[in-house]
Amino acid sequence: MSADPLPDGRRERCARLLLIAFLVACAVDLVGVLADAGPLHLVAKPLLMPLLAGYAAARRGPRLLIAALLCGWAGDVFLLADADLAFLIGMGGFAAGHVCYLRLFGRARGALLPGIGYAVVLTLFVVLIWDGLPAGLRVPMAGYSLLLTAMAYRSGVLGRYAAAGGALFLLSDALIATGIADWPQLPAPGFWVMLTYVAAQFLLTLGALGARTANGAYRERSISI
Repeated sequence: MSADPLPDGRRERCARLLLIAFLVACAVDLVGVLADAGPLHLVAKPLLMPLLAGYAAARRGPRLLIAALLCGWAGDVFLLADADLAFLIGMGGFAAGHVCYLRLFGRARGALLPGIGYAVVLTLFVVLIWDGLPAGLRVPMAGYSLLLTAMAYRSGVLGRYAAAGGALFLLSDALIATGIADWPQLPAPGFWVMLTYVAAQFLLTLGALGARTANGAYRERSISI
């Protein structure tokens, strides 16, 4: 007798409904940010990661993936508050999520050239942005950037979806950092931050769901959403 309380058909329908709900919440949030409609953003943003985590759970995703998404939810909620302490706590939530991702990726060896590229990008970015950051945020953001870059690089072991997600996560947080440092911004900067962020988490989820652990290694397979 199966320990799974849901039959496969019902589980699949539940997964599809949760995915649709996640995509709808993404659309509402992005419209809210683009239209500067604060209430829409406040309602939709906290729903994003729980819905994506629910989808991952319904698809029998690994627990570390679900934990990473829920850590992202904690970061999302705290970053809604416009205060330095809330920002640091939110950054801590995302950092915990990156640790979960790194553990999920295991010890499979990544490609050398992307690793060199990520190291160069991290070094240049931290050097360029350092003087523009508030003094109290410099060290925490440098440490967080190192952890995020490691996650982005290591995400490639799960295949092209996860690799793209890791790169987009790095881009999203780089856009936030340049805003804090008062660099010139794209029009509607919050829109681009959220678009790259939700795309990153979704692609990382697809990559993790499309991988199977066989003898401790990950391999890519086709994804059915």
